[in-house]
Amino acid sequence: MNSNVHIDSQLADAERRARLYAGDIFIFSPNAHSLRLVELAREMIGQAFKGLDPLTLSETLPVESVVEVLKDLKPRFIHHPMCKKLIPAMLEHFGVDIDKAYFDVPRMRTAYPSSFLSSGIAYAFHPHRDTWYAAPAMQLNWWLPIYPLDRENCMGFYPRHFDKPVRNSSETYNYYRWNEQSRASAAQHVKIDTREQPRPQEEVEGPSLRYLPPPGGCILFSGAQLHETVENTSGVARYSIDFRTVHIDDVKAHRGARNVDSRSTGSTLRDYLKASSPGEHLPDDLVAEYDDGSEVQASILYFGDRLVRDKPSAGNAQ
Repeated sequence: MNSNVHIDSQLADAERRARLYAGDIFIFSPNAHSLRLVELAREMIGQAFKGLDPLTLSETLPVESVVEVLKDLKPRFIHHPMCKKLIPAMLEHFGVDIDKAYFDVPRMRTAYPSSFLSSGIAYAFHPHRDTWYAAPAMQLNWWLPIYPLDRENCMGFYPRHFDKPVRNSSETYNYYRWNEQSRASAAQHVKIDTREQPRPQEEVEGPSLRYLPPPGGCILFSGAQLHETVENTSGVARYSIDFRTVHIDDVKAHRGARNVDSRSTGSTLRDYLKASSPGEHLPDDLVAEYDDGSEVQASILYFGDRLVRDKPSAGNAQ
């Protein structure tokens, strides 16, 4: 299919979501809220690495030292209270009704030169859709670079595959089992990542398309878009922020991108926080509409800002 790329579009949110579900991609210039989010990330990175240039750590620190810092830095960023203020402000800037929008906690991503670190806590993602990782059909991804990008250390997109199935191993992925068995062990995978993840099982038609917004600029795309971490051959690290949103009207209507090839189980919907009241999650009865039975098998579930260690009952995983 031919996806359209919208630059600083002024479309209303409902129409924008419809275009995203159909495979379009939106790119936005930096704004005051996204720049403050990037500034927060830079401050935390600078403090964590004690003033070393974060872009050239592969030349100044052993890989094990970088992993030790990231083990502390990334969770601190994820749960920083300022993030829960800046993300709703950013969404409101883009015309999103924050009383109906829900977001999951932001991740700080790192992509170091591939010969240095590309696994575990700095995993370089092969071509994938987020729906292969149990993302809901209405998930939208917001992606922001923290430092300037290079075409050799960015993300790559394969929009021609948006409505074209790709043979993959997504049936091996259950979200609850992943959280229980794999998420906590990410930092242990330094040289090679042995965790089983959904992968393409055929050659993906390329080349990938690469968009290079400035720091604080944003790429907005559907979780059903096929995308990847470009192998970093630039010699410098890439740092980025991403978070995901769903709109409660679309969750209620089961409206979103068409599922062309995902067979993953479980659902990430329990992670989402209400933008206007970040202590509030999506209603249990609404999330239960997406349960497939695998939620009763997990002994630990991740809910964005909390861990639930008791096995949930069917239809009520909290």
